[in-house]
Amino acid sequence: MKIAVILSGCGMMDGSEVHESICTLLNLDKQGIEYQCFAPNLEQAKVANHFTHQADTNNPRNMLVEAARIARGNIKDLRDFNTIDFDAVIFPGGSGAVTNLIHSGSVLPDVSKIITDCFESRMPIGAICIAPMLIAQVLGSNGITITIGNDPKVASAIEQTGARHQECTAEDIVIDPENLIVTTPAYMLAKSIKEVDTGISKLVRAIAKLGR
Repeated sequence: MKIAVILSGCGMMDGSEVHESICTLLNLDKQGIEYQCFAPNLEQAKVANHFTHQADTNNPRNMLVEAARIARGNIKDLRDFNTIDFDAVIFPGGSGAVTNLIHSGSVLPDVSKIITDCFESRMPIGAICIAPMLIAQVLGSNGITITIGNDPKVASAIEQTGARHQECTAEDIVIDPENLIVTTPAYMLAKSIKEVDTGISKLVRAIAKLGR
């Protein structure tokens, strides 16, 4: 198998959540699954100082350049993604999943195309933490089932897209077998990286099973 991992920068407040991203890559490697990271070659919607938790308006950052930190440089421009090269796709969470990959209320065209193409090609889609919201924006009208944990406000926003929300613990997953979508709450609920890893490990195994 070969799985695409879609990143949106580096850091929970303005990009891809680092723990969730690394747990994803680690569990793919443990399963003997080849992966390729991608990110949009675009400026981030916002930049945060992760030490002070304050906005940094003086230092714009590029999603692809920042995500390359997580991928150790082994990353490609999202425009180079082609569904025929992969068996599944996974979106780690972090604020960037809904601030960088969604602009002015609409999912970036390249991201929307990837999600739509994967869905229409019957390619499994995994989404972690807040990233299922991204999937709901694109595929909600198809009646997909996803989870972000148990946050009522976010769950309501998901259901407004037409998607169904199912409550779930941080260490578990929700599988939509009909639509080949697997989601896990991760840091929407998790209190430790151990809990995050447990849920992501299950997600990776489920995605692998659906893709074979």
